Amino acid sequence: MTLPVATLDHVVINARDDMDHAADVYRRLGFTLTERGYHSLGSMNHLAMFGTDYLELIAVPKGATSGRLDLLDFPFGLNGLVFGSEDSAVTYGALSKAGVPVEPPVEFTRPVKYDGGQGDARFRTVRMKSGVVPYGRVYYCHHFTRDLVWRDEWRHHANGTVAVQRALIVEPDPAAGAKLYVDMFGPGAVRDIKGGKTVVIGNSRFDIVTESELKAQVGDAVPDAAGRKAYMAGLTFRTTSLAKAAQALQAGKIAFTQDAGRIVVPAKEAVNAVLEFIE
Repeated sequence: MTLPVATLDHVVINARDDMDHAADVYRRLGFTLTERGYHSLGSMNHLAMFGTDYLELIAVPKGATSGRLDLLDFPFGLNGLVFGSEDSAVTYGALSKAGVPVEPPVEFTRPVKYDGGQGDARFRTVRMKSGVVPYGRVYYCHHFTRDLVWRDEWRHHANGTVAVQRALIVEPDPAAGAKLYVDMFGPGAVRDIKGGKTVVIGNSRFDIVTESELKAQVGDAVPDAAGRKAYMAGLTFRTTSLAKAAQALQAGKIAFTQDAGRIVVPAKEAVNAVLEFIE
C-alpha cells in the first residue's frame, strides 16, 4: 500500500471542563464559532472553520461522570493535531503495513444545526496507540458528511483567518520526534529547519523544535508546559489582513504584540496556546 499523503484536517484546543471560558476567549480573539455540538462519545465542541481546515475547541461538561473523561487528564491547551483521510480503512491498512502503531478506526457522530436544516455529522478516526506521541494526540479524521462541517457561513472571521499555517511542537530531540512522520509520510515530508525539523502537511507545516528555539521565536509568550519536556506549544494562522486581526484583538481586549509582519498573542491570553497571525 502507498503511504497516505499528509493533509491537515484540524487542530484541537483542550478546554477540559471549562468550555464556556474557552469559547468566550476564542470569540474575543476574533473567531466565529459554530453552535456548541455534542459528540456521541460524550465530548462537546465548538469549531472555527477555515478554507480547508479548522480549529476545534473540545471539552466535557462540568461534573461529567462518563464520556470523554480522558480530556480531563490531557494537557490544557493545544493537544490535538489531526490529519485528513479520504478512506479511514485504507489509511489504517497502509499505516499498519508500514509499522506505524495505530488503533483500528472508531466511528462517532454529532448533530449539526445550520441555516435551513439539520443533520448528523459522521466521522471515523484512526488514532496512534497510547504512549506513541509524548506531546499530545496525533490522529486522522475521515469525514463522511463534509457538507455539514465546511459551510461557508461559518468561514468568515473578524480576525480574517483563512487557514492554519503552522503548528509548533516542542521536543528535546526534534530528530527523534520527527521519525514518526517519516514512517507515516516518507522521508520527503520532513526537512531541517533552524532549531529542529519541519513536517510538510499540505499547505501547512508542523515545526518540531527545541524549547530554546520556541523562546527565540515567541519570547515570553510561551505556554505553561506544566513540567512537560515535550508539548504542543502553539499555532500560526494565515489572515487576509494583519490590520483586521489587530482590530479584532483590540475589540476583544486581547493583549498582543506586533512586529516584522506578524502578530503574536501570548499563550496566557489564548487557553495556553501561543498564537501567531501572518498574512
